[in-house]
Amino acid sequence: MQIWYAICDLIPLEMLHWDFMRNALLAVLLMSPLFGLLSTMVVTGRMSFFSDALGHSAFTGIAIGSIFGLASPTWAAVLFSVGFALLFSYVRSRSNQAADTLIGVFSSSAVALGIFIATLGGNSFTKYNQYLIGDILSVTPGEIGMLALVLLAVIGFWGLFSNRLSLTAIHPQLASSRGIPVLLAQTLFTTAIAVVVTLSISSVGLLILNSLLVLPGASARNISRNLRQYHGFSVLFALVAGLGGLLISYSLGCSAGAAISLILALIFTVTFSMRKLRA
Repeated sequence: MQIWYAICDLIPLEMLHWDFMRNALLAVLLMSPLFGLLSTMVVTGRMSFFSDALGHSAFTGIAIGSIFGLASPTWAAVLFSVGFALLFSYVRSRSNQAADTLIGVFSSSAVALGIFIATLGGNSFTKYNQYLIGDILSVTPGEIGMLALVLLAVIGFWGLFSNRLSLTAIHPQLASSRGIPVLLAQTLFTTAIAVVVTLSISSVGLLILNSLLVLPGASARNISRNLRQYHGFSVLFALVAGLGGLLISYSLGCSAGAAISLILALIFTVTFSMRKLRA
């Protein structure tokens, strides 16, 4: 972190005089590529509601961790979300129900269980509000370190399996006929989303977390002509929105997560008007 702080000292911005803003900026620089890459697969695989369901499962994991008195309920949330993703992949592979139906079943069950546990014994729900709204300014060096490790893992995973994941999302039967382990690819992808969603929930907030997993990819899809542009634009849009949202949050004193989401919505609007340029 000292190296990062030294770099920030060279940048002539008032907001970088504060350590919490330096931490927040580094968190944005790490989370943006994560959301940008994963967003392309969420959009291609039509799994936007699944990422929302994972947010609900992460909240349930946090509630469970709090009930057991864990100092850092985030770890309980990670374990619960990964288990949730694995269970969903298992049920999906053995059911003839539509994916959105199964997502609805899992999502509603997860949020109901989370609220039940959080309010058990007449406990107040207010202490969980921070996870609904999020506060990236409170991100810790430990959380930044975890984001860095996850980013390295996702980049490595993407470099090895991105083409196979794309084919799996577009045409699972064709992917299977070419020897691609579809179930394994889907399981690894859903697990990656679960980890990223859980680690980001306290910084971004459950209420708007799903927009960061949908809007970058949706915006990139409007103007991209190939997969390379699709992934590149998605990461770029996530990065622009992350930096812009952080600046707006510092200037206006508003939620950084909400500002990021609104910038992404604006980017989607602009790219939607430009979508004919793909032709």
